[in-house]
Amino acid sequence: MPVIAAYMVPHPPMIVPEVGRGSEAQVEATRSAYARVAREIAALAPETILISSPHATMYADYFHISPGREAEGSFARFRAPQVRFKETYDAELAKTVERLAIANGLPAGTQGQRDPELDHGTMVPLYFIRQVYSGFKLVRLGLSGLPLEDHYRLGQLIARAVEETGRRAVYVASGDLSHKLQAYGPYGFAPEGPQYDARIMDVCGRAAFGEMFDFDETFCERAAECGHRSFVIMAGALDGLAVEAEPYSHEDVTGVGYGVCAFHPKGKDESRCFLDIWQRTQQKRLADARAKSDAWVNLARQSVESWVLNRRAMDVPDGLPAALTDSRAGAFVSIHKQGRLRGCIGTIAPTQDSLAEEIIHNAVSAAARDPRFDPIRPDELKWLEISVDVLGAPEAIASEAELDVKRYGVIVSRGRRRGLLLPDLDGVDTVKKQVEIARQKAGIGPGEKVDLQRFEVVRHT
Repeated sequence: MPVIAAYMVPHPPMIVPEVGRGSEAQVEATRSAYARVAREIAALAPETILISSPHATMYADYFHISPGREAEGSFARFRAPQVRFKETYDAELAKTVERLAIANGLPAGTQGQRDPELDHGTMVPLYFIRQVYSGFKLVRLGLSGLPLEDHYRLGQLIARAVEETGRRAVYVASGDLSHKLQAYGPYGFAPEGPQYDARIMDVCGRAAFGEMFDFDETFCERAAECGHRSFVIMAGALDGLAVEAEPYSHEDVTGVGYGVCAFHPKGKDESRCFLDIWQRTQQKRLADARAKSDAWVNLARQSVESWVLNRRAMDVPDGLPAALTDSRAGAFVSIHKQGRLRGCIGTIAPTQDSLAEEIIHNAVSAAARDPRFDPIRPDELKWLEISVDVLGAPEAIASEAELDVKRYGVIVSRGRRRGLLLPDLDGVDTVKKQVEIARQKAGIGPGEKVDLQRFEVVRHT
């Protein structure tokens, strides 16, 4: 039996009367929608409710599933210690999800619990559900810093585990929307805030789950969204099913977006296998891009593939343009996987006998020696996007006024400490931020005096 229903809900503690002490009246539409969700869940009488929460244990590269037989929690942090929960976990279903994840190479399981107490992202939904229904066990899931497709894959495995155990299960995706909807709100305003809320409510209102992959990471960060990854796990749990969607409410009066939507499966629908569709689309896009790549990028890709597949640094091949074989320059090789940085290593000045050798060497370093990432695996090669930046000669400048984040990279120096940042990077849209990041890379404090240099690059994609 597939997941019998799913819900997208927010988790503001102030919506609980004992916490809000009257302020919950500001979001009455959300409270009313929540009560409707709770009544529907009670009518469905699930054996298990799965709740994914942004405030459960979270790791950059691992999905945490709460272990054990039971857990407790309260709203003591929100001045309402009398509102308490003692929940029984569905340990069998949690272990089944863990087993399937391990078997399918997805880093998820019950290891690494930091805090056994229930988080408010879990307790707010439980508060409303417990008003009308108590005949269920709980599975609590954390999010991760892994790509959206891995969150969707976790949802798919949850659906398989539900079918394998024969559970009658409901999925609750806990998560607020943007936190930057109003200037008077606690997080201020950003134009991406209302844009995010409008997009996600439209996508969920149509159950167009494939479009969830189209939310750019930088856009989501600027919108300060909370629950997108939670919603993607939920979408994966409904993969391959026809879904009747209904938005119940959306409010932004506190400066934070609260959306409530219901999703009711209506049987199999092979046209709604959204991860498969997205991966095919991405593979075609990448193949088209590779067909248009120039000799600089092709050389970097060949170097990465040679190292990852054979653990061998390739020789300079024949037939390269003279600009690669007869010149020397510093170069950076950047590797992205599905929109996320996967490795970036470079040299400010030439260290090899030719630019070709510089690229070959730095491509291997980006793939295998970037300390921020694990070495690239063979199964990742087909998803990689590679770019090469060839650096011009640095020139000293007197102040930040001579910088332009789109045109110039920056080098900040103090003694032997030196940090570099390339130009025209996603999410770096001011000179102040560019210099700040370069300082951080060099370990130079914000109050320390630095020497500045700028440089131009020729970017090959």
